[in-house]
Amino acid sequence: MSVTIYHNPRCSKSRETLALLESRDVQPEIVEYLKTPIDEATLSTLLQKLGFTSAHQLVRSKETIYKELGLSKDCDEARIRQAMLENPKLIERPIVVKGEQAAIGRPPESVLDIL
Repeated sequence: MSVTIYHNPRCSKSRETLALLESRDVQPEIVEYLKTPIDEATLSTLLQKLGFTSAHQLVRSKETIYKELGLSKDCDEARIRQAMLENPKLIERPIVVKGEQAAIGRPPESVLDIL
């Protein structure tokens, strides 16, 4: 079964997670989501596979753009999702997907549970 990693090569945790996968002889499909942003359907699928009930669980609230956009935990789901789609830097990374499961590589070893 194939494995996909939503990857940001500038992120140390993303690089570490990719290296961990490769050390386990897993050659994932690499999606550099900052270059090729995801769409609403993909975001919804990722949230479902991660077992999240809200996009708030996948947003990087410490990013400068989060504050610049005036986002908060009180924002409605649609606003958070739209912000993530328009500013993919807000999406937590890396995300590894295998079949119907996904995991965030923070720490990188957390993705081993779905392999």
